[in-house]
Amino acid sequence: MTMQQIFLLASCVYLAVLVATAYFTRATARRVLGALAGGVAVAVVGFGVEFVAQALGFWRYPSDESGRGPLLLYPLLILVFAVLSLIGWRVMRRFGWRGELVFLAVVAVQGTLRDYFEAGQALGVIELAPGLATVLVDIVCWVGLTALAQAVMRLVAGPAMADPLARQIA
Repeated sequence: MTMQQIFLLASCVYLAVLVATAYFTRATARRVLGALAGGVAVAVVGFGVEFVAQALGFWRYPSDESGRGPLLLYPLLILVFAVLSLIGWRVMRRFGWRGELVFLAVVAVQGTLRDYFEAGQALGVIELAPGLATVLVDIVCWVGLTALAQAVMRLVAGPAMADPLARQIA
């Protein structure tokens, strides 16, 4: 499979996951649009993050020597971070800020492991530099970009606790 085919297949899978996530989280259309806006913000910021990370030697993409990620990566980022935004929104609604912190920690660990083992070793999409600094940069990227996506979603659709399905404090 070529890298383009991998990115297209992954985009189709994440589009289906986004639809399922929107359904199961009972997200309104405004919430889904907010999540997509958050994904767009991540793709835009992610473009700059890729330039900096590659310039500093943290990682590179063997299929693209332009100094940025492959172009098909960015629509995929929109879908991935829209899904994460919707899940984080439900976590925030149910568990508050403590749940949000746990969610971000889980995303950081899972995302970093995915980058190393799935995207790096299994698929060969990315080559990560060895060392603790690369791991820490990847963790910061996952936490920061997920928080960015959720913040943009909040700006568009409002806070999680303002939704009709939020827990009511008596």
